Amino acid sequence: MNRPQTYPVHQNAVRAFQHLDTITALFVAVLLISNVASTKILVAGPFTFDGGTLLFPISYIFGDILTEVYGYRRSRKVIWLGFISAILMSFTFILVGALPPAPEWQYQSAYDQILGFTPRIVTASLIAYFAGEFSNSFILAKLKVLTHGKYLWIRTMSSTLVGQLIDTAIFSAIAFANVVPTQLLVMLILSNYIFKCGVELVFMPVTYALTRWLKQQEQEDYFDVDTNFNPF
Repeated sequence: MNRPQTYPVHQNAVRAFQHLDTITALFVAVLLISNVASTKILVAGPFTFDGGTLLFPISYIFGDILTEVYGYRRSRKVIWLGFISAILMSFTFILVGALPPAPEWQYQSAYDQILGFTPRIVTASLIAYFAGEFSNSFILAKLKVLTHGKYLWIRTMSSTLVGQLIDTAIFSAIAFANVVPTQLLVMLILSNYIFKCGVELVFMPVTYALTRWLKQQEQEDYFDVDTNFNPF
């Protein structure tokens, strides 16, 4: 059985990549925008979900691409950068909300109602994403070694099904427990999970194309053979 085309695996070398910074910036942007957008609950046909769900699944696609091309260790660094950025955003919103508004500014209550809810959303997002994304990256990296780099669609969907289930359940429970009725909470979890996994499936051709292009551009196809998977 022929092994698929691979590129040199640099286990210990420090390399400069052309596109890693761009993917990192986009990943962080998706995470932050999703956190703020999650303060609104939407209804679309039979589905009920928070606004962040429209964009958040893209972060898992980025996570798949990062792990597939650059390996778990570099993906772990990007995830932590996203966490730190989300904490900074939350702290800023809290500080701005606590400072007294100018006398002529009449929108303090609106600010508190929308962005005042964000710290709880961010807390939920951080805990859920920590568990979900690291599970996603771990499963994808392990499956890549087991399948010798073949069957990318099986690896991405398998890791997403597990990671998104963990992420969605934890996020919804922390963000909306005692905020929305239990029936609505269950609907949120189911709708979010189905939608997020559906996005992964629909964008599979894009994931394939980007992964193939990045491997060629970066001359990298990392296999996590001896990787330490400790998220810390």
